[in-house]
Amino acid sequence: METDFFRALRRLPLIVTLSSAPVLAADPFGNLAAVPPISGLAEAPTPCLPADFGKPLGLAEVVDSALCLNPQTRQVWANARVQAAQVGVAQAAFLPGVSADASASRLRNEAVRGGAAYTQRSAGVDLSYVLFDFGARAASLENARQLFAAASHTRDATLQSVFLAAVQAFFQRQAAGAALEASRLSEKSALESLNAAEARYQVGAATPADRLQARTAHAQAVLNRIGAEGGLKTAHGALANVLGVDPTRPLELAPLPAAAPGAGFEADVARLIEEARAKRPDLAAAEAQHRAARANVDAAKAAHLPTLSLGMGVGRSRIAGDPGYDSSSIGLTLSIPLFSGFSTSYKVHAAEAQAEAQAARREQVRLQVALEVWNAYANLATATQSVKTAEDLLESATQSERVAAGRYRAGVGSLLDLLTAQAALAGARQSRIQAGTSWYVSRAGLAQAMGALDAGLLSSLSPGPSPARGRGE
Repeated sequence: METDFFRALRRLPLIVTLSSAPVLAADPFGNLAAVPPISGLAEAPTPCLPADFGKPLGLAEVVDSALCLNPQTRQVWANARVQAAQVGVAQAAFLPGVSADASASRLRNEAVRGGAAYTQRSAGVDLSYVLFDFGARAASLENARQLFAAASHTRDATLQSVFLAAVQAFFQRQAAGAALEASRLSEKSALESLNAAEARYQVGAATPADRLQARTAHAQAVLNRIGAEGGLKTAHGALANVLGVDPTRPLELAPLPAAAPGAGFEADVARLIEEARAKRPDLAAAEAQHRAARANVDAAKAAHLPTLSLGMGVGRSRIAGDPGYDSSSIGLTLSIPLFSGFSTSYKVHAAEAQAEAQAARREQVRLQVALEVWNAYANLATATQSVKTAEDLLESATQSERVAAGRYRAGVGSLLDLLTAQAALAGARQSRIQAGTSWYVSRAGLAQAMGALDAGLLSSLSPGPSPARGRGE
């Protein structure tokens, strides 16, 4: 008759099947829970909401959609979860390992039972636990924790990059639309000049050269308008790509007021650089990677040292027709590495070299942060001054074109003066559009260089409620 032990053993596969799913899905150390979900501009754990592309999108909606839908954000989020799980793997090394084994064999031996076939069954449970390893597990755990910190900071840096790319794509799309409208105005003015030149030519008040010049100017205006239409399509595709959707999806943007930079942008660049070094997530990631490399050196050195482990086991073996017997064991195992073909020594050298490389990379990122802040501040200062100058240029060019058109219609001005004024006005319109776009993008660029891109910046670039605030209402 089979014992209760063997009856339970028969049910073991069913027990494993029923319990494996929750065990595999568990997060007993809480590491995966430390990775917040993708939430766009909203504060975690608020999940991303589906984007409504059927209505005009403001800057905040564009940025929120990009953070939620762009594949880069999902990739770095998954990478952070990978490293969080690796921390759990390192923590598991501090716990005992338990394994169970069972076997059933059909044997035939001439020396046993006269050569008759018999069945032998055995089952057992073993426990192993590393008691002391001179810091090898602790070093591995520290390495995993620092790599997780680096992955988290890399995720934040990528979110900042996607944030900035969405801002740039939004304003480039707005600028492309404004450039197309400006080119249409220039084409309309060129057509009016052509019609006026044709009328004057018919009455003998203009020369054939005037009519040809007017036709040339009109053809150039048409060509510029066609180029602006192509630029709008390109900007639309770039915006769709940042949003993580196909370029064929229609996207309508809410209108923006003209850029109006204030006077509060003067700052101490050295102070800005120090603030950026304290906030930039990519520099924090480089710091964490260097600490992880140093921990890996400690782990490699600990591989030279002995390991003390505890082992325990219980089992039962039974041959059909016999009562069977139980067995148990407990003992300590001291493992002392004596010689491994110098592989351990070279692993230490490799880990030390890797740590030096990470230290150099950290310094490189530190210098790059300073350069990016310097350039972003210079670009913003230039863009701020350019907006005012471009406004003055547009106002002057508008008045000049109006005067030249009036004089030509009155018959006291030349067509060359009118075409020159119209060309200057077209250039002034484009300069004003470019200056405004550069200011918006430079403002966001400085914030990104400072590691300070957030929903608060969006309200200063584009007044109005952001999705992060709207979700909480």
